[in-house]
Amino acid sequence: MKFFKILILFFLILNLSLLNSCIKFKKVDQRNMPDGAAAKARKNIEEGKGAGISSILGRGVGGTNYEFSTSNPMWRASLEILDFLPLTTVDYSGGIIITDWYSENNSDESIKISIRFLSNEVRADNLKIIVHKKQCTQGNCKINLLKNNTISSELLSSIVRKAATLEKESKKKKKK
Repeated sequence: MKFFKILILFFLILNLSLLNSCIKFKKVDQRNMPDGAAAKARKNIEEGKGAGISSILGRGVGGTNYEFSTSNPMWRASLEILDFLPLTTVDYSGGIIITDWYSENNSDESIKISIRFLSNEVRADNLKIIVHKKQCTQGNCKINLLKNNTISSELLSSIVRKAATLEKESKKKKKK
């Protein structure tokens, strides 16, 4: 029994010494390293380093890609076009904007618009616009889905035109 313990200990020490010889340390000049945790974190983000669940699982290989709503021309154009309407849901990560019911001059008819973003590219087929119409007469309200209507087609074309101009402006600013 004592022989087996000595044998196991010998193999354990042998394995540790072999594994230790595989590690190569990179020489680092501390004068080139940023001071403070925030500066080190900023440097790691700029270099595309960092740890997250996706990088640990091997899905996030490569640099990081941060997308904000202010850098998406379709999103910005949609909000600028719909700025006169009351909004109930605005979810950039989910890619949806939903307005509240809107009517002019307290009429019995009101509309509700939903915009779904299918992609970030400035193209008409990357938006899905759904318009609902509510008609109320004597306390009874009826809600209908408007298909192939002028509201959604005009809204789509104005959003795409506005997004194209916003994208051109941002490219001009980047060139300067």
